[in-house]
Amino acid sequence: MNQLIPKQVLGRPATETEAPIVLDEYANTSSAGSVIAFHQHREGLARGDLGVLCAFGAGYSAGIAVLRKLWRLEGRRATAAG
Repeated sequence: MNQLIPKQVLGRPATETEAPIVLDEYANTSSAGSVIAFHQHREGLARGDLGVLCAFGAGYSAGIAVLRKLWRLEGRRATAAG
C-alpha cells in the first residue's frame, strides 16, 4: 500500500527520493514515518529553503507543515546554515 499511492499519483513506480519508505528500516512508525523520511532526506536543503511535510491516515485525518531550514547541526551545536 505504501508503494501503491505514489505509483497512482505519479503514474509510474516512484524512486526512493520521490517517495521514501521507512517501513523496511523502522517497521510501522505510524504518523512519525513522514518525519523520519523528511529527516533522512534533508541534506540537500540550504538555509532558507522550504520543505513540505504531508501525511494522512495513521491516527489523524490529514496534516501538513511547511518548514524552512534555519540552522545546521554540527556535532551537538546549532550553527547558522550557509
